[in-house]
Amino acid sequence: MQFVCACGSTMNLSLRTVIFSSRIEIDNVPVFTCESCHRSEVYAAVKGALASLLDEISRNVSGPEAIRFEDHNELVRLIMKASDASEAHLSLTEIVDERINELLDIMLLAQSLNQPEWVEEARAKLRQITDHCVLPGTPGGPH
Repeated sequence: MQFVCACGSTMNLSLRTVIFSSRIEIDNVPVFTCESCHRSEVYAAVKGALASLLDEISRNVSGPEAIRFEDHNELVRLIMKASDASEAHLSLTEIVDERINELLDIMLLAQSLNQPEWVEEARAKLRQITDHCVLPGTPGGPH
């Protein structure tokens, strides 16, 4: 994934570690970086989720902490899977479909076990995906 920097050069997406307040490390944060001017910018689609996570963690963590962002954000989980060499045979659509199906299976299991908190957690993860994915048959999506 690429983006154009303010300097006009191409910014490339990579997964980086972000350190907050010298005590909290968040691994696998998607960041666009310009090789020309060295400007970095957190991927806009996860910026709000990162800010919320940092706010939550800063109130609840007193000592050093290491966190994997993909455990808190489905888009990051999908980006990681799409960039994994062992998944290169899968299209992005297949990766997204596979995760959606996994989450739907979790919802069905949670409903059958009468676990409403698990159902809501799966729904929230599905919303993270569908809020940022263009699906076939939707405006702007493939037909």
